[in-house]
Amino acid sequence: MKDKQAYDTLSEAVEALQSQGYTENLNYCDTGLENKRKSCVYPASELEVAQFYRFEGKTNPGDNTILYAIETSDGHKGLLVDAYGAYTGTIPRDIVKKLRIVR
Repeated sequence: MKDKQAYDTLSEAVEALQSQGYTENLNYCDTGLENKRKSCVYPASELEVAQFYRFEGKTNPGDNTILYAIETSDGHKGLLVDAYGAYTGTIPRDIVKKLRIVR
């Protein structure tokens, strides 16, 4: 993982990472992370977390978020937004282990 820039807001971080090529939107699914635009699912073994950023809600703890910049084994770069474990029950264990760097 390379040194990372500090960002004040989630939207600022997303915009900056998109300008660095992290243009795919990744979402949790039963078997890994899904890229709906490319109609594919990546298991944990095909993912690498390149950067991550934690944002804490100043007035509402429900606004706590982690933004992951992820690179896939086939060369794609994407972003995953995680609302601090809101979906923990549905995330495959190998994905949780891969993202554990900040959990």
